[in-house]
Amino acid sequence: MTSYLIGLIGSGIGPSLSPALHEQEAAELGLRYLYRRLDLDVLGRPAAEVLEAARLAGFDGLNVTHPAKQQLLGQLDELSPEAAALGAVNTVVFDGGRAIGHNTDTTGFAGSLSRGLPDAAMESVLLLGAGGAGAAVGHALLSLGTGTLHVHDVDADRAATLVSALCERFGAGRAVVGDLGALRFADGLVHATPTGMANYPGSPVPASALRPELWVADIVYRPLETDLLRAAAARGCRVLHGGGMVVLQAADSFRLFTGVEPDAERMLRHFRELAALEGKAVYARG
Repeated sequence: MTSYLIGLIGSGIGPSLSPALHEQEAAELGLRYLYRRLDLDVLGRPAAEVLEAARLAGFDGLNVTHPAKQQLLGQLDELSPEAAALGAVNTVVFDGGRAIGHNTDTTGFAGSLSRGLPDAAMESVLLLGAGGAGAAVGHALLSLGTGTLHVHDVDADRAATLVSALCERFGAGRAVVGDLGALRFADGLVHATPTGMANYPGSPVPASALRPELWVADIVYRPLETDLLRAAAARGCRVLHGGGMVVLQAADSFRLFTGVEPDAERMLRHFRELAALEGKAVYARG
């Protein structure tokens, strides 16, 4: 039986559902597949050292999450065109000792938004967060036809850098540096920072700024019912949790690790089963 050793690098990843998602799909496909958490908080080592340790230990690949998606760029031997354009990786494949970086967050988010909010107006969208995940989401939103993307980040320079990269790829004026004031007229809001995760509780937006006409998507999936989505639903907004993105990016990563086509629909069903076991609310399809 073909076997794979895969890991997840990030901080506070104890509750991650990625191991269960990957291992269950591998079992369905008849693959021996071990998926291990490499929690930076537990190991007490920088991401670069953990990457090299995984390479030496014979790992076949790694998923990468906050805060390492941009930190590891300089440690990799090669980047896929998508990862290079985004300036962030969420997947590393080891091939003959070489570490090759990929990014499946863009396709994961695009697929989730198309499934969960297929008719969402996208003339004007506010993106909160310009880090590794925010970059992937920004590229996905413009690829899906967003007219103007307003990018806000607590680090103004980081927001400006992402806007510049987006305009270079999609055209001048397609992205602009924005702020929460864009909520007065935006069609949608996408949240792509760690706020709302178990280790970073709270909401990045005051509930009073949310209009019923606004759709709200959060990439956080632990918990599914973030403070932001709870407040948005209470204000009458259409909402989309981060579960679909995590499953669909996982399916794309699985394909890169194994060369085997996963069943994305089966993985989505498995995710819903795992979420139901935890008693989490599911707001939108897929």
